[in-house]
Amino acid sequence: MHSSEALIENNAAHKRVLLADDQPAMLAQIERVLGKTYDIVGSVGDGLCLLESAARLDPDVIVTDITMPGIDGFGAARSLKRAGCRSRLVFLTVHEDPDFAREAMSLGADAYVVKSRLASDLLTALHAALAGRKFVSPTVGQPTRPTRCSSKTDESE
Repeated sequence: MHSSEALIENNAAHKRVLLADDQPAMLAQIERVLGKTYDIVGSVGDGLCLLESAARLDPDVIVTDITMPGIDGFGAARSLKRAGCRSRLVFLTVHEDPDFAREAMSLGADAYVVKSRLASDLLTALHAALAGRKFVSPTVGQPTRPTRCSSKTDESE
């Protein structure tokens, strides 16, 4: 490990992260990716619990999904910013549409990560956010690959 990587790892270990996603399996996966580097202080399953936990726990970083029951991630971000929340905000979502990324960034997000790139992008996104830099997964706005479909036709018809 290079000395700059060691410094990032050392500083990150003291940073407190709050997670919000309505899928327990996704929360577990995020914890596996971040848990060795960051202090996971809480995991919640909806926007209302995110707001309550953020106020109570005062995390350094919030990692949130967009699509959640009740208050979605965008609504939660608006409320957090209105309340003066200083936490860095990282969206982790299935939405690769650049309009979603633009909306997230306009709400004060520091990073926008696509769930299909969680393993490769999430740590980088948190490091960037904590350093005051913006991060967006490189696949956002990229055309999706067409899938190969084979169709069988009944030639006797």
